[in-house]
Amino acid sequence: MITTFSDPFLRLTERHSAWGAEQLETFNEFIPMGEWSADLGQCLYRQSGRELRISLLGTFDTDDQSWLWAWANPGFEGSPVVEAAGKARRYGQEHGLPEFTNELIHLAGHEDPRRAAETLAFTAMGVLGAAGYIGVQANPSARAYMVPDDPQVPRAEPNAITLPRVLMSGAALLGGSAREVVDGYFAHHELPRRAGADRISAGLPDGGTVDVLFDDLDRIASVHVNTGSPSAV
Repeated sequence: MITTFSDPFLRLTERHSAWGAEQLETFNEFIPMGEWSADLGQCLYRQSGRELRISLLGTFDTDDQSWLWAWANPGFEGSPVVEAAGKARRYGQEHGLPEFTNELIHLAGHEDPRRAAETLAFTAMGVLGAAGYIGVQANPSARAYMVPDDPQVPRAEPNAITLPRVLMSGAALLGGSAREVVDGYFAHHELPRRAGADRISAGLPDGGTVDVLFDDLDRIASVHVNTGSPSAV
């Protein structure tokens, strides 16, 4: 895969991949498909009768295959709607990530530039701890990406039944370090965890535990979930 993203940025994406995919499922179930509109001056987004407070992350120009961060757009300078993008920029400055600090990100070198734009939005969602992200076709040559900033959006919680699938799917998104994916998931949910040479274990909200074992290639070998029920085997 051709990519121009830096290694630190890709490692950051890994840490958010399982949690982010899980949270996006919850967000997409919450907001129904349908017609949308946005009032960026009021930081509002509406879709199928549901209204959310949002913040604009950036725009993807489908003609020249580039991403412009909202904080760098002169049309929104100083506006509350770019607050989340500004937080992502500060994170990038603190951690040396050009993907978050360069005003314009050229994506033509990627195998799939639109997917690269989605990755920028996805990773920003993870850094911000946002409850999802929205990508819409703003005009024939531009897509706008936003994150919700609204308490009515539900938050995904670790589920003993779906947890193995969530972790395995998250690890498969980039195919890099599964350990980073798993540790990032537990960190997002603030689960007590401990790491060993070949595993990461964590406590679950229901009182159960999960043990994730890794093989020599840093892939997930198995996920063992022990529920909090006294009758569980």
